[in-house]
Amino acid sequence: MAATLVAVTGGVASGKSEATRAFEALGVAVVDADIAAREVVAVGQPALKEIAARFGADSLLPDGQLDRAAMRRRVFSDPAAKRDLEALLHPRIRTWLKAACAAAPGAYAVVAIPLLAEGGGRDSYPWLDRILVVDVPRAVQQARLMQRDQLEAALAGRMVAAQASREQRLAIADDVIVNDGPVDDLVAAVAKLHPRYLDLAEKLRA
Repeated sequence: MAATLVAVTGGVASGKSEATRAFEALGVAVVDADIAAREVVAVGQPALKEIAARFGADSLLPDGQLDRAAMRRRVFSDPAAKRDLEALLHPRIRTWLKAACAAAPGAYAVVAIPLLAEGGGRDSYPWLDRILVVDVPRAVQQARLMQRDQLEAALAGRMVAAQASREQRLAIADDVIVNDGPVDDLVAAVAKLHPRYLDLAEKLRA
């Protein structure tokens, strides 16, 4: 089991995935909340049945899987639906992540949790040792989201606004990477943090 657990979080289109890929390239195990979110709503899982009961049969595809696109549209236009969905999923995602982290090899492991600030921060994840926020100005974030997902400005703006604010994420950060430049800069910033986290893991093991 890894001696140290470092959460990586940030808003949509902030560069979290690029950051975790950079850690993986350094040989660091990455546990991903997006994978957890897919696993807990797989066909046959209790969460999927609860979603269908709360949101109706049209929340599922004909083959019984979750209709992610339909649910995404719904929660970004209905705050109550968003709260209900998170109440169903977040506890299960936390349980899945903690179990996966317990099995992670290496001196330290990275836990990718996009909705860490929205999901209760340290109060909900007391087993985290560090929180790394990938930070980006909102205008850059929205422009990247529009380009990445081919979205109109209004929808991209709503998606950004539906998440925690930049200030809320920074308030829970131990470390920050400002990702407003090229990918190479982000990779270099991760490389600088790597020995720091190795040193922290060594101290915690001592």
